Amino acid sequence: MTQSETEAGTGPLTRRREIGSESARSLLLTVLGEFVLPRGEPVWTSTILDALALLEVEQRAARQALARTGAEGLLDSARHGRRTSWSLTAQGRELLTEGTSRIYGFMREPRAWDGRWLVLTVSIPESQRKLRHRLRTRLTWLGLGSPSSGLWVTPDAEQSEAVAEVVASLGLVEQSFAWLGPTSGVGDEARLVGAAWDLADVEKRYLEFLDTFEVRDTTSPADALAAQVALVQDWRRFPFLDPALPHELLDHDWPGPRAAELFHSRHAAWHEPAQHEWARMQAEADART
Repeated sequence: MTQSETEAGTGPLTRRREIGSESARSLLLTVLGEFVLPRGEPVWTSTILDALALLEVEQRAARQALARTGAEGLLDSARHGRRTSWSLTAQGRELLTEGTSRIYGFMREPRAWDGRWLVLTVSIPESQRKLRHRLRTRLTWLGLGSPSSGLWVTPDAEQSEAVAEVVASLGLVEQSFAWLGPTSGVGDEARLVGAAWDLADVEKRYLEFLDTFEVRDTTSPADALAAQVALVQDWRRFPFLDPALPHELLDHDWPGPRAAELFHSRHAAWHEPAQHEWARMQAEADART
């Protein structure tokens, strides 16, 4: 995840120094999801470079991000004389479609909780660290937390099928067990929540998000494009960090719903001018052929 403008430094030069290849690639994926995926059309290299330049990404880092994303099988390139256009591959479309669905659907509507928990135990030897990392990444994306080694929990019982698919796809069925049901009264749910998720850190990030985008304004279509990408870039981390716990498990006014409302309202306000600016840059690139 990229740092927000306030985290990255005090000015454009500082930001430009700190945006490395990994951050440039992350911003590129956000740009592709916002502007290329909905259109389903090839895009010129210069359009992508111009868009990333609005976010203070140097051309060298942007080109490296393009090359890396292509090498990963998410983009196809096509030569047109001395110029290159890029198109999403089927894998790239699938990845971005899943990501945008999760980003825009996250915390869109509150879910009622029936008091049930999904509990999963998985035994993986310490020597299989890559497998443990893959499992953690995928279960965390589904909103599960791990209060202790080998134990995963979520109050979202509807994730049962998705969790089963993750376990099966990683070849862990023989070493896994799962249960659904309410707690028995032994132990404290608040303590379980505190052990499974770092909610203090998530809350801090929500408050920073609110502080940044409640006051952010735009004065031109180019500003709107940069603001929209920054908005989505910051918001996209929350489905991975926040388990979206029911209010029964939160002990105070949680800032998540307020941040979600701000995200959707700002995105709606900036969407049209940002899309117009993207279309203008692409048309300008077309004119160079």
